[in-house]
Amino acid sequence: QTASSAIKGAIQLGIGYTVGNLTSKPDRDVLMQDFYVVESVFLPSEGSNLTPAHHYPDFRFKTYAPLAFRYFRELFGIKPDDYLYSICSEPLIELSNPGASGSLFFVTSGDEFIIKTVQHKEAEFLQKLLPGYYMNLNQNPRTLLPKFYGLYCVQSGGINIRIVVMNNVLPRALKMHFTYDLKGSTYKRRASRKEREKSNPTFKDLDFLQDMHEGLYFDSETHSALMKTLQRDCRVLESFKIMDYSLLLGIHILSSTMKEKEGECSQSASDAKRHGGQKVLYSTAMESIQGPGKSGDSVTTETTDTMGGIPAKSHKGEKLLLFMGIIDILQSYRLMKKLEHSWKALVYDGDTVSVHRPSFYADRFLKFMNTRVFKKVQALKPSPSKKRCNSITALKAASQEIVCAVSQEWKDEKHGILAEGQSYASLDDEVLGSHHRPDLVPGTPSLFEAASLATTLSSSSLNVDEHCQRDQPTLYSSSKGLPSSSTFTLGDSAIYLTSEQSTLETENDNASVLDVYL
Repeated sequence: QTASSAIKGAIQLGIGYTVGNLTSKPDRDVLMQDFYVVESVFLPSEGSNLTPAHHYPDFRFKTYAPLAFRYFRELFGIKPDDYLYSICSEPLIELSNPGASGSLFFVTSGDEFIIKTVQHKEAEFLQKLLPGYYMNLNQNPRTLLPKFYGLYCVQSGGINIRIVVMNNVLPRALKMHFTYDLKGSTYKRRASRKEREKSNPTFKDLDFLQDMHEGLYFDSETHSALMKTLQRDCRVLESFKIMDYSLLLGIHILSSTMKEKEGECSQSASDAKRHGGQKVLYSTAMESIQGPGKSGDSVTTETTDTMGGIPAKSHKGEKLLLFMGIIDILQSYRLMKKLEHSWKALVYDGDTVSVHRPSFYADRFLKFMNTRVFKKVQALKPSPSKKRCNSITALKAASQEIVCAVSQEWKDEKHGILAEGQSYASLDDEVLGSHHRPDLVPGTPSLFEAASLATTLSSSSLNVDEHCQRDQPTLYSSSKGLPSSSTFTLGDSAIYLTSEQSTLETENDNASVLDVYL
């Protein structure tokens, strides 16, 4: 009910005072008790020894866990001066709220921070969450979870207004052609008529399945980085017993016609942002899922300012920039939520409603993202000729080793048993299919065939017989035209080797090549 201008003014005054006051406190490690500290200051409209005069009603400003939040801001590279300048230098801009929570949203003029009003229970829950949140951020600052930079409370005229300062997921400098709030549930997950009439509506799961039924396509590296980040974040939320969170997804289409229409306004805004320099680390979608060096050059061009968006393609082949973050994580699965789920599960299909136990919610959320929303572009299969070349090269190397070893055994012992090879069942056309291959002359035996035989002898026994049928055709070496030293004969269940000493055998046997007819 309080006028939003008074709220905005009080927020700026309060944050200006507390952050300025915090600079006088020495840097030290965050201790457990720091998470539960609440500092309070009274700011009368006429001013005091410590606070400036202002033209708003008298109010009290509370700061929760100031030292812990100072540490979080430092972790994300936010300097106190930049934080103060972003929030306090220019009036805050109020945003329309598409959610059912009734929260007020303000964004700073530099587009860096979102300020959101939260309920008493949510503020209380965030306070309890802080030690675990601190541990998670220390282990991994690259996350799609909200980055909390401060938790405050404005008390005025008997009303408590609790606010949280977070990272801004969707930059205003780029027009979002589509915005979705995705939970992975289907019950009543369609944007209302009132929402659709807005200039920038926020659509929901059923709308996404209707508009983008094929999903969004990424290269394999980006897709795996994104899914790993989502999996890690969902496991963290599950461990905190958090559910009912959403993925806020902003889609900017990079088509030339759209770019021409937007023209100068987006360019001037992005120039201003670039000129100011990005102040917050890990704040963009791309940085949240992987290192800053890897940008999606495959989709965007050098002249495009991606603003940290993740490059992707639609099923129509349009080039897109995606901006995303997990939002609304301050919902704990407590009594009211349990009752809400039980009631909805009686009336509707329990698995489709959004309120659910945290482990089920996380699994359903991840499955929806992986199968319906984010898809991997299938890499083009290498051409058969390339595959063939690679396989022949590998087989040549293998065959030379095997042939040398086998010929050495024949010389030493004249007979022996070869170790188990792969079964005939594993032979595919690619290895033994020379008759399908016009580029290999069937009449010219090659190393390829030798390797095929050497590497794929049956696991049935391999017998060596000195006195096997002498009338078998003798093999001839294709390279020298000399009679070879062995004859292979295929029996019913075994391969027989007939070994005979060649009179014209060269001295360097290791260099000789075995040619085989099958």
